[in-house]
Amino acid sequence: MFPRKSSSKKWKNVLHLSSITFSETKIMARFFGARRVGVTAATLAVAVGGSYVALRDPYVSSSDLAGGGGTALEAIRRKITDPVAVVPSRAVQESYLVAANSSNPLDILVVGGGATGCGVALDAVTRGLRVGLVERDDFSSGTSSRSTKLIHGGVRYLEKAVFNLDYGQLKLVFHALEERKQVIDNAPHLCHALPCMTPCFSWFEALYYWVGLKMYDLVAGRRLLHLSRYYSAQESVELFPTLARKGKDKSLKGTVVYYDGQMNDARVNVGLACTAALAGAAVLNHAEVVSFLKEDGGERIIGARIRDNLSGREFDAYAKVVVNAGGPFCDSVRKLADKDANPIICPSSGVHIVLPDYYSPDGMGLIVPKTKDGRVVFMLPWLGRTIAGTTDSSTSITMLPEPHEDEIEFILDAICDYLNVKVRRTDVLSAWSGIRPLATDPNAKNTESISRDHVVCEDFPGLVTITGGKWTTYRSMAEDAVDAAIKSGKLNPANRSLTSNIRLVGGDGWDPAFFTVLAQEYVRMKVAHSGKIVPGVMDTAAAKHLSHSYGTMAERVAVIAQNENLGKRLAHGRPSTAPCDRDIGG
Repeated sequence: MFPRKSSSKKWKNVLHLSSITFSETKIMARFFGARRVGVTAATLAVAVGGSYVALRDPYVSSSDLAGGGGTALEAIRRKITDPVAVVPSRAVQESYLVAANSSNPLDILVVGGGATGCGVALDAVTRGLRVGLVERDDFSSGTSSRSTKLIHGGVRYLEKAVFNLDYGQLKLVFHALEERKQVIDNAPHLCHALPCMTPCFSWFEALYYWVGLKMYDLVAGRRLLHLSRYYSAQESVELFPTLARKGKDKSLKGTVVYYDGQMNDARVNVGLACTAALAGAAVLNHAEVVSFLKEDGGERIIGARIRDNLSGREFDAYAKVVVNAGGPFCDSVRKLADKDANPIICPSSGVHIVLPDYYSPDGMGLIVPKTKDGRVVFMLPWLGRTIAGTTDSSTSITMLPEPHEDEIEFILDAICDYLNVKVRRTDVLSAWSGIRPLATDPNAKNTESISRDHVVCEDFPGLVTITGGKWTTYRSMAEDAVDAAIKSGKLNPANRSLTSNIRLVGGDGWDPAFFTVLAQEYVRMKVAHSGKIVPGVMDTAAAKHLSHSYGTMAERVAVIAQNENLGKRLAHGRPSTAPCDRDIGG
């Protein structure tokens, strides 16, 4: 795809993680391969293309953290940013879990490979604990890849906090705004600030939203992304050409633009899994917990029986503590411990639709502040398209939730009064539904009014459950879960939580201009229809796609393409090329 003009075979032999089926979230292991020699006694040599790649024991000890000098944080950063770092193959990851027997158990076994589960694995392993993680499907194949793609504090939660004098909601907003900036800092190539426009069709609305969003800025404090500001009607239309000048028999008076964060949720989740693996955790997808192991004559959970869903093989993995991060399925995991366990999840359905790019300009979102039932709907630019959502209604828990027609129509109806574009059902290119795992009374009449705060509990000895919360606060949720696991298992971490200062793989040293390096130093090698290998121009779109997908690791993808001549675009008008789709998600 994009070989450096002075070619090198340095990265020719690359070690693969297992093939991962979910198109957006195949693990990035293809470019984590390299030759590495002289590690520990637990080194496993794996033959690759005639050479050998040495794999390190993923478990991190206090001596590992101190090795090489410096602090524990510096040691972890060296592991993650090591240019010849290796993510073990799926088979090797599984072998480490199998080796966790009753006399040599893991410190923590995490169940669930979504944002929270992978966050728990990263937090725990960077404290020097021995960590394993299993996910029955694929990393980020569930709720974590079906979000609004926003990293936000919750404007509507602030509104409720003020009008209902609800300190709990206000505390949630404070916390979420702090974590919002943290997520962007930890994965700068995958996250960025996004301006969101709030239309005002009366002067009262203009004043109301201006004051409210200035309060939002104030609450953010030093974590502020950018100041909100008012734009006149003319300025607003210039910024957002499809914005209606008239709506609901009123003329547009102006807009208030504020800033929240936007992320590539699936890739952040996979980045968490990869970073945890590089730091020393054993992470295994397509591996399902079928039962828990308990102490002889006791009730404490000491591990799990795990089934490899690809091979059908079952094995036991022992652990001092099991952390249940199953998202909407956490009650199913709890019922493995006690079939009569009372449910703690009240599932909520969130539907999003994808519309053509002309619905919104690149780099500016639109918020519909009040729908017919009092909810908020966003319309946001996303990968050359527009996404709109979300709904918020009670639902049942299923593996593959599907959006209902009435939910799609609700979103279309919510945005049509704010646009000068004819909103058509035929413009909906795709739709998805995600299930929010709200931790609350399941008999509540609705879910829209429920706070999105998280809950950590240990209602069965040895099983710590983390649920609720939202994407934005995944890091602090994971930290709280690991704290609870340490207390439950009387574990001895080497240090405190470090994740507030650890960038995900590809993020360290990245800056927005990194794509120019790719554009200037690489060309696209592709196979023409005649079968001849020809070079192609490395255009800006492809360079930016690589840079924002893989960060500083993008050059490794380019080298893979050089060796295998995979620079041809997979679809006309799209920046994805063969190695991106075939090996690590397009």
